[in-house]
Amino acid sequence: MIRTTAAVLAVVLSLAAVDAGAGSAAPAEAAKIESRTLANGLKVVVWPDHDIPNVAMYLWFRVGSRNEYPGITGISHFFEHMMFNGTRTRAPGEFDRIMEGNGGRNNAYTSSDVTVYQDWFPRSALELVFDLESDRLANLAFDPKVIESERGVVYSERRLRVEDSNDGFLGEQVQATAFVAHPYQIPTIGWPADIQSWKIEDLQKFFKTNYAPNNCTLILVGDVSAEEGFALAKKYLEPIPRQEPPPPVRTVEPEQLGEKRVYVERNALTPLLYLAYKSPAANDPQGPAINLLVSILTEGDSSRLHRLLVEEKKLAIEVGGSFQEGFDPGLTWLTLTLPEGADVAAVEKVLDGALSQVVSQGVTEAELTRAKNLYASSFWKQLATINGKASLLGSFDVFEGDYKKMFDSPATYEKVTREDVQKAAALVFQKNHRTVGVLTAPAEEPAAPAAAPAKEAKP
Repeated sequence: MIRTTAAVLAVVLSLAAVDAGAGSAAPAEAAKIESRTLANGLKVVVWPDHDIPNVAMYLWFRVGSRNEYPGITGISHFFEHMMFNGTRTRAPGEFDRIMEGNGGRNNAYTSSDVTVYQDWFPRSALELVFDLESDRLANLAFDPKVIESERGVVYSERRLRVEDSNDGFLGEQVQATAFVAHPYQIPTIGWPADIQSWKIEDLQKFFKTNYAPNNCTLILVGDVSAEEGFALAKKYLEPIPRQEPPPPVRTVEPEQLGEKRVYVERNALTPLLYLAYKSPAANDPQGPAINLLVSILTEGDSSRLHRLLVEEKKLAIEVGGSFQEGFDPGLTWLTLTLPEGADVAAVEKVLDGALSQVVSQGVTEAELTRAKNLYASSFWKQLATINGKASLLGSFDVFEGDYKKMFDSPATYEKVTREDVQKAAALVFQKNHRTVGVLTAPAEEPAAPAAAPAKEAKP
C-alpha cells in the first residue's frame, strides 16, 4: 500500500501548501475529504486517493474498558473477538474467509477508549465489504457454544499477555493503583473473574448500546469517490437503527495527593521500574509539548534517558515512555528494564535527578529540534499510505473532535518552544501525582546453618 516516492512527495507538497495569508487555512488536500452524518447517526468520512486501486476502511466505536464496570470488565475486548465469529446469516470464520478470498485482510484493536475495526481490500471488493460490515453490525450471533469457546481464547490471551508476562503484570498493577475512581483503572483485557462470568444478557445489552451506528465513525480512504462511499453507507448501514446513546462516563478522578508505590516479587532475571504520572486528556493544549517531552527523554538511542541510564551509567538495559492520550486525563509512562542484580533504589534516584533537571533547566534546542523532526517524519510517513491516512483521520476526529485538526498538527508541533516543554515537564513530573511500580525477584532466604555432627557416645 506504500506509494511511490514521487507520489509521497506530491502529498507532502500539497499538504504543506497552506495559504500563508490565511494562517490556518486548510491545505488543498483537505478539500478532497468529505464528511456526512447519516439519518441513524453514523458519521462517514471519505478521503479519495486514486493512486492505487485499494481501499482502507476503519470503523471507530467509542467504547473501551473506560465504559465498563466491575462484573463485566474485559467485555469490550471480548467483542473484538466476537465480531469475527458469525452472524445470523454467516458462519463463524466466514467473514475472514470471504475477505481474504477477495484479496482483502482485516484486524481490530481495543483500548481504554475505543474499539477499532480495520479492513484493507482492493476496490473491486468495496461493496462486498460494506455488506460484510453491515451484516455483523445488524445480525451478530450470540451462539452459547461460540461464546464459551471465545471466553477460553480471551482467558488464554490474558494469561499470555499479563499473567505470564512481567511487563504486562506490572503495568496492569500500576494502572489499577494509579486510579482510585475512574474506570481507566480497569485493564482492557479484563479481570479474570469477570472474563469467566459474563452472561449472554450482558453481551447483548452491551452490544446493542455501544455498537449502535450513532456511536461509530466510519473512515474510508482510497480508490473511492465521496458520493460512492456515502451511497454505499446509506444502502448498507443506514437501515441499522440508532440506539439511546451510551451512558456518559461522569466519574472524575480525584486529585492524587501523594506518591503511590507497588512492589511485586516474581521470577525475574531483569528488574523493572515503572513510573506513571497523572497527565491531561488527548485534546489538552499541552498535549503536543508532552509528546515532544517524552520523545526527548525516551525515543531512540540519542534520547536523554537512554544516553544517561543505558550508555553512560549502565544502570538500565532499556528505557521507554509514552503519553497515554484518551478522552479523559490519563498517564504519562516511563518504563525501565534493569540489569540483573540492579539496585532499583539507586536507579530511581538517578532518574529522579534527571527529571528534576528537565523541570528546572528545560531541554536544549537541539533536543527539541530532533523531537520535532521525529514527529514530522512519523506524521508524513503515515500520510504516505491509505492505511496511515485512515488511522490519522479517525484518531483526530474521535479524540480531537474534528479530523480537520490533523492538517494543523505539523504546524502545532513546530510552534512548541523550549519553554512549553519545560512547562509540560513541571506539569507532569510531580512526585505526588505519580505511581511507581517495582518488580524484582524474591529475595533469597538465607540458608539455615548446618547442624553440628552428633558426638559418638562413649561406651
